[in-house]
Amino acid sequence: MSGGLDALSLREDDVAKMLACGIHLGAQNLDFQMEQYVYKRKSDGIYIINLKKTWEKLLFAARAIAAIENPADVCVISARPYGQRAVLKFASYTGATPIAGRFTPGTFTNQIQAAFREPRLLVVTDPRQDHQPVTEAAYVNIPVIAMCNTDSPLRYIDVAIPCNNKQTHPIGLMWWMLTREVLRLRGSISREVPWDVMVDLYFYRDPNEESKEEEVAAVEVVKAPKDDYQGDWAATEPLPAPEVTDWASEAIPVAPAAPAAVQTGYVPPKDWSATDTGDWAAASAPVATEWGGSTAENWG
Repeated sequence: MSGGLDALSLREDDVAKMLACGIHLGAQNLDFQMEQYVYKRKSDGIYIINLKKTWEKLLFAARAIAAIENPADVCVISARPYGQRAVLKFASYTGATPIAGRFTPGTFTNQIQAAFREPRLLVVTDPRQDHQPVTEAAYVNIPVIAMCNTDSPLRYIDVAIPCNNKQTHPIGLMWWMLTREVLRLRGSISREVPWDVMVDLYFYRDPNEESKEEEVAAVEVVKAPKDDYQGDWAATEPLPAPEVTDWASEAIPVAPAAPAAVQTGYVPPKDWSATDTGDWAAASAPVATEWGGSTAENWG
């Protein structure tokens, strides 16, 4: 599919990456429709995939994806955990719609569902694992691009990219190269400059291994030797004694006088110590009155 152009030809560094990740290693079984992509068979029964045909089909798939006007109309799916991170990264860089994890049956056929979608192109990681979306795509006439191993079924598959889709590194590298070629065809990045995104971002990482690495790092930090002071404590100079002052000669601070009472209707309490201390008994005795009346008054 390169058309003999040097810009689209397979380069040596790409071949080195493919061989390092094991994209050329197939399975021990062979589907009759995948026989055209096999180079030869090893002595242990594993089939070797022709990397030249892998590159040609990868370019063809990238051209099909780049031909879609709206990037969101491209749906990328991976039910296998090894490809979920790669699918999400592909969608983030190209603008496609990702479905990572379990595919809800009826997403392409049942219009009542809230998650109903009508994509124009479907890209799957494994046609055997993602058989449900492939079957529904066939019902509604959606073309399907799939990464196929030597034993993968090609029913309802329109573009098959032969590669090893059963391991972590081959899946991540294939999605990384597909993303790079789509961006190059769109003109987002240049072919003359290497893509600055690392392929490690597309590789699957086990959460258990990450937690173990964090635990090991925490243990190493705890066990790190402390920088203790090993000097001669007896030879250290004593601290100078604090300067003693004459506390008796210091003036006692006096609190400031309270401000005069403001005439706002509030009457300050009286000073009971300044009142006249006279005869309390004489002052409190009531004045006697004569209830019997006058003697001069004649009642008769």
